[in-house]
Amino acid sequence: MIPESWKTGEVAVVGLMRSGRAAAELLRRHGVAVYGSDVARKPEVEENAAALEALGCAVEVGRHDLARIARARAAVASPGVPPDAPPLVAARAAGVQVLAELELGARFLPGTRLVVVTGTKGKSTTTACVAHLLQAAGLSDAAAAGNIGNPVTAVALAPRHPAWLAVEASSFQLHDSPSLAPAVGVLTNLSPDHLDRYGTAEAYYADKALLFRNATPESRWITNGDDPAALAMAAPAAGTHETFSLSQRAATGFYDRAADWLVVRGTPLVRRADLRLLGDHNVANALAAALAVPKEVDRECLARALATFRPLPHRLEPVRELDGVLWINDSKATILSAVEVALASVPRPVVLLLGGRPKVDSFAPLVPHLKGVRAVVAYGEAAALIERGLSGAVTLVRGGDFKDVLNRARSLARPGDAVLLAPACTSFDMFANAEDRGRQFRALVEAW
Repeated sequence: MIPESWKTGEVAVVGLMRSGRAAAELLRRHGVAVYGSDVARKPEVEENAAALEALGCAVEVGRHDLARIARARAAVASPGVPPDAPPLVAARAAGVQVLAELELGARFLPGTRLVVVTGTKGKSTTTACVAHLLQAAGLSDAAAAGNIGNPVTAVALAPRHPAWLAVEASSFQLHDSPSLAPAVGVLTNLSPDHLDRYGTAEAYYADKALLFRNATPESRWITNGDDPAALAMAAPAAGTHETFSLSQRAATGFYDRAADWLVVRGTPLVRRADLRLLGDHNVANALAAALAVPKEVDRECLARALATFRPLPHRLEPVRELDGVLWINDSKATILSAVEVALASVPRPVVLLLGGRPKVDSFAPLVPHLKGVRAVVAYGEAAALIERGLSGAVTLVRGGDFKDVLNRARSLARPGDAVLLAPACTSFDMFANAEDRGRQFRALVEAW
């Protein structure tokens, strides 16, 4: 698992958040000298750097020593570090092998079968659902890992390794995971993304396709049957192929809308009404997760587990129903397309909370999606821009601080409505991050 050459030099770890720290600890446990670096000076980075120094790592915060990285035996990239980041470019230019933290962790889990989930949207929910189903079936004692938050190297550091592990993998991680061989691979969907890093959709798709690079006849692949690009990408891979669909009854798993059942391998599995997930996109995620677990899992166990799976925090998360009004936390909806999905997922009149630091020049593209919106409460740095973009299309109210925003929404909502926090903006004008925004929303609503 550790090449002998690594023990005669130094391995660079690029990025010192949770994944970088776990990767460095794993390397030190196996006697490898580590140089860890991060350009950020955030408190968590500083704390991790101090902990790694105590383990004997050489650490720098606020800069990368590119010359030192170019002399390393290998470089391990944390999940948030894109392939074109200067330290990784320097490593490759010097002939230094670059590995994703995911790749390093997987090498130390030889007895663990991986369910690797990638795609443009739906990765986190699908991965979390797979983990929930595996645990309910007694097949895993580990939570979801990878880009969802828990590093794969942290799983490898644990005294016991799970039999199965659900892993969310980004395109960046797949780029540098040459030996990754999922027992099951899930491709949720494909659409152009990260073009600021990749330049073209084709380059982004090429990294997604690396999910299939080590396919064997024993591999299983779960693909979105409603997505032609995903189907075309998966088709050449060796192994067993299954599809999920919201409309195609020929798919291995599909949504029978007329009967209101999720059907898997020809058998009705769970009623749509029993899922705690909002939106058709989450029906697709649930179907993908149900197909990804081993086929021998008992059907009744699988159905019960799907019915008990809860939405991830800050992703169309129902908080509470108060006076007949459902309050929904979708703080992670920071782009217009995510707001469009959220609005389509809520089968009630909506009071929509929009605001924060804008990421677009105009909110006018939302106008065609406001048919079911009773009112918009605009707030934060984007408030004036929101009002200009939506003027004449919907009732608009300006909010002040966040408590005022929620109070105004409460006065506008009627029984049977939903108040939806789907901001279409970053949070940094008023909050530490999107999670902080969602937590404050939840706390204020629960306090009433």
